[in-house]
Amino acid sequence: MSDTHEIPPENYSPKWASDTRKPLPLVGDEREILTAFLDWHRETFELKCSGIPPERLSEKAVPPSGLSLHGMLRHLAGVERWWFRTQFAGEDVPMLYYSDEDPDQDFEALDGDVAEAWAVWRAECERSREIVAAAPSLERTGVHMASGDPVSLRRILVSMIAEYARHDGHADLLRERIDGATGH
Repeated sequence: MSDTHEIPPENYSPKWASDTRKPLPLVGDEREILTAFLDWHRETFELKCSGIPPERLSEKAVPPSGLSLHGMLRHLAGVERWWFRTQFAGEDVPMLYYSDEDPDQDFEALDGDVAEAWAVWRAECERSREIVAAAPSLERTGVHMASGDPVSLRRILVSMIAEYARHDGHADLLRERIDGATGH
């Protein structure tokens, strides 16, 4: 190994051929770092789904798992709405792809239009960005619906990063099974 500890480029994990994500910041304030990571994971999910015919996005390609890219897209739109709009901002908006009678419809009821699901997800992400940008501090709180306790915007951002990271990993496996594409 050289004194500069350089890693040969071929030893790095391959990136997606069509990767348009901005590099993650190495320095910045807390809000800048957290929002950059969340947006990077949102874009990663979108990359994992890019170039696949819409009908293949609904394939449950890793049995026995019932996950599909379309189902995760619907789920992530609902999670964006739930955490940012409902719990943090206190908006009175209906749940997406959920009812008490059918709590797993985001993953299971894939008869909806994929293009519409993308539009809903993009709108929810944009609304989430607006809510975060308008918050004067990451200390600002909403109401954690399960407990009734305060929940900070900081905690919500960290939870959302974890949510996307988990589903980006699922998307890796699904995408590879659908057409062999890999990358990070």
